[in-house]
Amino acid sequence: MTPHPPNRYAQWRLRSGAALALRDDCDSPPERLLQAIWLHQRLRRDELRTLDGESVRVLHPGFVSVEGGPDFRGAVLQFGNQPPQSGDVEVDVRVSGWRAHRHDKNPAFKNVLLHVVWDVERAGFGVPPSGGSAVPNRLKAELQTGVFSTLALRGVLDAPLGEMSVQLEREPVKSLPENLRGKCSGPLRDLAPDELTELLQQAARVRFEAKAAQLQARARQAGWEQALWEGLFRAAGYKHNVWPMQSLAELRSRWADEKKSPLTMQARLLGLSGLLPADVSRKESAADGYVRRVWDCWWRERDEFSDAILPRAVWRFHGLRPANHPQRRLALAAHWIAEDKLPAALEKWCDASLADKSLERSLLEIFQIERDEFWSWHWTFRSARLKQPQPLIGATRVTDLAINVALPWLWTRAIEGKNEKLRDEIARRYFAWPAAEDNSILRLARQRLLSSASVKYFRHAALQQGLIQIVRDFCDHSNAVCDQCEFPELVKQWKG
Repeated sequence: MTPHPPNRYAQWRLRSGAALALRDDCDSPPERLLQAIWLHQRLRRDELRTLDGESVRVLHPGFVSVEGGPDFRGAVLQFGNQPPQSGDVEVDVRVSGWRAHRHDKNPAFKNVLLHVVWDVERAGFGVPPSGGSAVPNRLKAELQTGVFSTLALRGVLDAPLGEMSVQLEREPVKSLPENLRGKCSGPLRDLAPDELTELLQQAARVRFEAKAAQLQARARQAGWEQALWEGLFRAAGYKHNVWPMQSLAELRSRWADEKKSPLTMQARLLGLSGLLPADVSRKESAADGYVRRVWDCWWRERDEFSDAILPRAVWRFHGLRPANHPQRRLALAAHWIAEDKLPAALEKWCDASLADKSLERSLLEIFQIERDEFWSWHWTFRSARLKQPQPLIGATRVTDLAINVALPWLWTRAIEGKNEKLRDEIARRYFAWPAAEDNSILRLARQRLLSSASVKYFRHAALQQGLIQIVRDFCDHSNAVCDQCEFPELVKQWKG
């Protein structure tokens, strides 16, 4: 028999480090490899037991978290004879990593069901190799850091660690294995392209009308302009800081004054937000000069607004892009308020006849401001001066404002005014709007529901909105194994 020729590509892969071959007796593999092993469940699954001897059945390993917190969200696990539970999974090399990484102090880890580790540290504990039954009292105390259980992977892999490292070391942890796709992925894959488009557009219409109804309800209480401003502030807060921005917008009648300069409006908003630096360094800098001028304005008004100042703790900064920092968003909103032309400009934009290609550009001109002397050159108060000035708002953020606020606000006003022609034009713009920026919700939904991470199909923002609506209506009300989810059967009926 002629032997197979050497696999040169496999040799290249090993030589370049694309695959890292570990020894089977290594003390600890990289945490990234442990995450890949857990995601792909490369385990002898019928032998899994926690360190206190309870059996573990993994119905779903969960989805990779991309925004901090536990490594896997939404896992479905069954411990012993208990009913299956949904929760999070954290992967660490060692048991002590839970406290060393301060997970025990972080509320983001409160839903962790299982702490997955490579092995229990033997130094100082006298712990036998995996599979032993004795767990020393000192280790038990170390494990009592939450209501979760702990599972050690050493000794339950379905292949030698060295072989596993070659197979999985460079496997993208964020991609979803085929067996973890949603039950609806098959029926959705069977739809013709125009059928899938129609389904997503109808879901998008539901989402659009819900946003419009929310703005309309607020307008009945506070007026159309106030409803618009609250919507814009919520959108400017992005997903991390929606509620503190909403709180500031609700007080607009107290702090807004179009007769004041943008600097004064910035002082009020930054002071009310609790994000104004309390100190100015001795060494004068551009930032210090700006902070001094803002404080000169705020000192005179702080007592008047003292009952409305937000605590800094309500703001979230983890995972924020610099351009989305709330300090910068508030600086932009201050310009909008001072210029006092947004509502009228939106109505004029609504009445204008626009081609699809000019939708983004024309709306950007309304929300964009002339260069700010400080914020065009800085992401935050303490960030270094940028080499080139950056706009305070770009096309991607304008798309978010259009889809979530401006178009729903204009559409519901057209309905109230019984202007069917204008209503239909606004709906047309909504479905023609170019795609928004991709995000983790969309990426996971495409993988689970459509068996593809590709964004090529989603050329319009409405299709993205439709996909998000399906996630909210069905996926968020089921679990990772799609228990009792009706959507797969409904999709089959749709095709019929």
